[in-house]
Amino acid sequence: MIEPEDVLERLRAALPDADIDLKDMTGTKDHYDARIVSAAFAGKSPIQQHQMVYQALGDAMGGPIHALALKTYTPEAWSKKSGS
Repeated sequence: MIEPEDVLERLRAALPDADIDLKDMTGTKDHYDARIVSAAFAGKSPIQQHQMVYQALGDAMGGPIHALALKTYTPEAWSKKSGS
């Protein structure tokens, strides 16, 4: 189990510009859904973007975090998707 605030802290440390929407999917603090928008993802494939997130979460992945549904976007891609 890992507190949502701890997950956010790790992500913000690695991706300081990120707009992050994090949800605890089960209420058990080990299954999360995250939408992350960051300029750091520019020029990276979706797999590379996800690897960046996993690296930011470090030992929490495969430990306290059992599942992470992840959607990553550059600001430009998010702007197109969200219609902003």
